[in-house]
Amino acid sequence: MIELEGVPELIDPVMVAAFEGWNDAGDAASTAVAHLDREWKGEVFAALDAEDYYDFQVNRPTVWMDAGVRKITWPTTRLSVVRIGGEKPRDLVLVRGIEPSMRWRSFCNELLGFAHELGVELVVVLGALLGDTPHTRPVPISGTTSDADLAQRMDLEETKYEGPTGIVGVLQEACTHAGVPAVSLWAAVPHYVSQPPTPKATLALLNRLEDLIDVRIPLGELPEDARAWQVGVDQLAAEDSEVAEYVQSLEEARDTAELPEASGEAIAREFERYLRRRDGSGPGGGHATADGNDPPAPYLRDNPGGRTRPPKPPKPGTDDDDPSDD
Repeated sequence: MIELEGVPELIDPVMVAAFEGWNDAGDAASTAVAHLDREWKGEVFAALDAEDYYDFQVNRPTVWMDAGVRKITWPTTRLSVVRIGGEKPRDLVLVRGIEPSMRWRSFCNELLGFAHELGVELVVVLGALLGDTPHTRPVPISGTTSDADLAQRMDLEETKYEGPTGIVGVLQEACTHAGVPAVSLWAAVPHYVSQPPTPKATLALLNRLEDLIDVRIPLGELPEDARAWQVGVDQLAAEDSEVAEYVQSLEEARDTAELPEASGEAIAREFERYLRRRDGSGPGGGHATADGNDPPAPYLRDNPGGRTRPPKPPKPGTDDDDPSDD
């Protein structure tokens, strides 16, 4: 039995979750949830027992000083709640942590226990993967679900992915089996510049989340950070002609693939989204990206070491022609 003392009765609650690690290229997803928590001043009400789910040789605790007293912060997953005001107030239950090292089924069951006790109506799990996408174009966002009815009602793709998965995929399926509506939103981060932070991908996830749950998200400095990030990558790419040529090839491939989507209906949908975002937008309400409906690419591991500049693309004719391979 989960006791949630001190948590008020929630209004139309939606659970939004993200996990650092394999599912979080460029830290785009976990940064999105951190942004929501910071902008709406979330209050932590629960934390999972780190001993149950984490290998401390993989995710080590940190020691810090508090007024001369040494303290330890253990890696774990924490839950906070924020209330969105306005004419139609609603609550978000934010789940932010690290992909667990073990006992994934128990981990998901514990989160679902919180969802049940809090009356959560929808679970949205954010993720980010590495993809063959140019940094100069809008970040592709894939919205997927295992529920055919939910896919039709919320304009999502019914997931067909097969292969290795992370805690995002496992949690979504656990929700489906428990009868809890669940959606995954995936951002495709350019594989050649995947070191965190990636504010353009974070911004794209938040824009898509706005559309999905019909809320206004204060964006703060994210739009400007996204523009500065793109300018910085432009400058790095310009220093190497091979990288610039490779980026151009990605742009051409992306533009060619999207030509069939440039229909009147697609343009109308984007214009409707634009108008919705303009209505009532206050300071920090700018949006630098548009979302897409591309199906998710195969899950790829992020580079934990990061990179300081885009790598050179492989030479044609070598065994490493596929730039998406890690």
